[in-house]
Parts: sequence; C-alpha cells; structure tokens
Amino acid sequence: MNVALVTGGSRGIGRAVSVKLAEMGYYVLVNYHSSKEEAEITLQQVKEKGSDGEILKFDVASQEEIEQTLGSWLEAHPGIYIRVVVNNAGIRKDALMMWMKNEEWHDVLNTNLHSFLYVTRFLIKDMLINKWGRIINVVSLSGLKGLPGQANYSAAKAGVIGATKALAQEIAKKNVTVNAVAPGFIKTDMTKDMDEAQLKAMIPMGRFGKPEEVAAIVGFLASEEASYVTGAVINVNGGLYT
Repeated sequence: MNVALVTGGSRGIGRAVSVKLAEMGYYVLVNYHSSKEEAEITLQQVKEKGSDGEILKFDVASQEEIEQTLGSWLEAHPGIYIRVVVNNAGIRKDALMMWMKNEEWHDVLNTNLHSFLYVTRFLIKDMLINKWGRIINVVSLSGLKGLPGQANYSAAKAGVIGATKALAQEIAKKNVTVNAVAPGFIKTDMTKDMDEAQLKAMIPMGRFGKPEEVAAIVGFLASEEASYVTGAVINVNGGLYT
C-alpha cells in the first residue's frame, strides 16, 4: 500500500492535493485540525477517484499530537510506511509589524514552520530505511518575495524554503527528495478576504490560480518521474514573481 499524508487536507490546496494523489493510486491520510466535515468531503472525493484513505485529526503545531496520532497509525499498520509527505497546513494572521502581537507571530511560526520539523522528522527515518520517499512543502510567494502585513507568514515560509534546501542535501543519497511548491494568489478560503479585483491586476495572467494547478505540481514531485529533482522551489503564481 502506497501511503501519502497531506497536512491541512480538509480544504483548498490540501483537498486538491489529496485528490491528485488519489488519482495516482495513493492511499491518502487526510489531516485536519478543526473541520471534520470538510475532511470527510475530501475523503469522499479521494474515494471517488477509485482510491481510499482516512482522516487523521491532529494539530500540526503540537509535536505531541503528531507523534501520538501518526505513531498509533504506524503501529496499526506494520510493514507499511508513509512514502509521501505533503506539508501543506498553514494559517495567516496578518498585521503590520508595528501592531503585531507576540501570539500572532508565534502562532504563525508554530503552524507554518515548526510543523515542518515535527512531521518530517518523525516520518523521515522510514523513508531512509526503505530508500524511497517524497517530502513536498507547500510554501508561498510570501516566503520568496515578502509581502507587507505578512512579516510572520513570510518569515515562516522563508524558513521552510531554507530547510527544504538543506534537508534535500542531507538525504539525497537515500533516494528521498525534498522540494517546495510556492503558490501565489490561489482561490481558497485563505485568500477569500483579499481584494481579488485589485490583486489580479498585478498578475501577468490576470487571474488567481486554482488549487488544482498547485496540486498538479505536487503530483509531479511525488512521482517516480521527479526522482532527480530535489532542493527545488517551484513557483505557481501566474508570472507574478519569478
């Protein structure tokens, strides 16, 4: 059984990624934190693609919850390891830095950056033992370019980009790749409070992207065809930033 874990898989990019991996034949573990109903919808769409999976509730900012939940799952499935990890879960708490509260900074870094360490470190050993694995991090235009009002989010995503490049070099010889996908403005719940009309005027393609367009890149990076791609950051932003 080829197993993939998608954190934050209950909606948006995470849902699209889960469905794409299901199309590729993966048994998909759909992580969620608060919305079980949305996670169930994702799982149903996974099954409609002829694959299967299950939902797993844990907070990616909690090392204890991650290790307890994933550890229990692995114990219940001896001989099976999670071959693909998509670190997608994230939150935004935008504010100009002069007014940013400490908790707004720490919450965003915990969920967007520290989760990469907690999830990846816990699962990487099995990939190295089996000499095959794919670690794919969903980062952001903010982590490359920086966006005003997002010093916390930009710092977190830039941190994941740096960690992606470092870890890729550490484990390349074991046939485990580590890559990042950097979406620009994608039509999801996370961007619904943004002024789409104003922002899309800045985008050469003149529109927001679709979650499925991000998922297509994730699918490629999870495939055997991407076996010589590691340490890469692939932009999916309609030409907004290159």
